[in-house]
This record gives sequence, structure tokens and C-alpha cells, in this order.
Amino acid sequence: MNDEPSNTDAVRDHRRQWRDCLYVYPVLSRRAAGLSVGVNISPDKRCNFACLYCQVDRHLRRNLDFVDLDQLRDELNLVLAEAADGRIWRQPRFASAPETMRRINDIAFSGDGEPTASPLFDRAVKVAAEAKAAARLADVKIVVITNATCLASPQVARALPVLDANNGEIWAKLDAGTQQRLDEINRPRPAAALDKIVADIAAVAKDRPVVIQTLFFRIDGNEPGPEEIAAYTARLREILAAGGRIKLVQLHTIARSPLSPRATFLPDDRLDAIAAEVRAAVGQTPVETFGGADVPPQRV
Repeated sequence: MNDEPSNTDAVRDHRRQWRDCLYVYPVLSRRAAGLSVGVNISPDKRCNFACLYCQVDRHLRRNLDFVDLDQLRDELNLVLAEAADGRIWRQPRFASAPETMRRINDIAFSGDGEPTASPLFDRAVKVAAEAKAAARLADVKIVVITNATCLASPQVARALPVLDANNGEIWAKLDAGTQQRLDEINRPRPAAALDKIVADIAAVAKDRPVVIQTLFFRIDGNEPGPEEIAAYTARLREILAAGGRIKLVQLHTIARSPLSPRATFLPDDRLDAIAAEVRAAVGQTPVETFGGADVPPQRV
């Protein structure tokens, strides 16, 4: 179990708002053990998943239908400059950050929707790569956190060479081993076939290792059953058997407030038990766990 490296307010604060920025939001990440510069190219809160555990209130929408790449560049330059020269650590939001976490780990495409669904995704990735290069941050990663439904899209195909050349990684969501569970917890709109999602992850992972992110939780108090865990581990083996490379499997549970009261966290011992089954199924592939907390629903 990977415990949170710090219990400070800075680590717990994951607001997707920083200053007057529209697209960029720095957060201290327990997974990264440092500063993650979030890139939200879905400020309109549109997403092709409606995950049961999601924190985003999609009833509160912004009327935005494009990504201003010049503004994105300016915002990235601002936060990278302030992080590099130390100004960001003097801000109240980050002042309690421990010294060990006062480093830039990554630029992460995530936010309020699926980043790869944007037709401008590849151009946004190029902006991030240019900002990283201008700040002389060659070791900083560009991480794409994706639900993997658009991995076969033209914009992702155009972005992959840029990611490969700039220390990029794909972190693919895989929350289900069966179509039924995918439909129940991720609720894709329009419908998405789990078989295709897994095949697309495998195809991308043939040319570069990917990170698999999976969230296990209780629905109406019920934990995922043994059949679902077995189906999930079979999907991981399917990716590996197809020649896909998995750098890491991250198993986590609810750590921040979901909108739905139906979704609650899985205790550490249950998450660890699932992790043991996953490790037995994937051999030498590393598996990490991140525990959570039972938190009341609140609107974000």
C-alpha cells in the first residue's frame, strides 16, 4: 500500500482552478510525489464517460467549444516558471508542501473530461512539449490520463510521436473486466465496447509501455465480486498476450468526494487482497495500490 506521503493541506487540495487560469492547475500529487501540472482541455465539462465515482458536476457547464492554444501556452509557461524558481511554494496553497515534494514531476492531461476526445488534443500536447523544452525540463514527464476510448483516433495517432519524443506516457483507465461492469460504473456515452478498449490499449502499448489505472470501490455497499476480479485480471493478460507492455498497474479507490452517494471507498485490506490476485496474474509487472477514504458527496 502506497500511503499518502504527506497529510498536509497542500497534498489534499486538488482543485482544478489556479489563479485566473482556464486550462492549467498545479497540484501536489501523492502518486507523483511532487508537483503535477494539470492540463484541462475540457473546461466545458463534456466527457464521453459518466463514471459513477466522478467528482465533476456536469450540470454546471461552461459555454466553451474550443481550446485556445495560445492561452494554454501562456498558462503553462507561467506555472512552470513559478515552480522552477520557487515562487509557487510561497503561495498559501502550497506553503505546507514538504521539501521532498517541491519538484515538478509531470505535465498531466486530465481535467473535467476525456482529453483525447478533443480534435485539438495533439496540438495541445505539442504546446506542452514546447513549454517543457523552453523551461529546460527534459526529465519532466507528459502524462496523458485517458479512458482509452479514443486511442485509435487521428488526434491520438498524431500525438503519440510527440509524446514518445518528450518523455510522454499513456495512463489508460481500465476499471472493468466485463462489459456489464463497464456499462454500470463508467457509463460510456455513446456506448463503448470493452473488447475494443482493451485491443486499443494493447495496440498503443506495443510501441511504448503504458500505465494501467483501475479504481475499485463499493457500489451500494457491495464490493466487486471474485468473478469480476478474475475477468479484470484476464483483460490485463490479454493486453500482455497481444504484445502490449504494461509499465505499472495502479489500483486505487475513492479518495475524494464523488457526486453519487452510491459510490464509497474500498478498505485497504480489500484493495491489498485484490492487488495480490493481480500480481499473481501479471507476473513481473509492478502493481501499486493507493488507499482512499470514506468521504461525503460534494459538488465540484
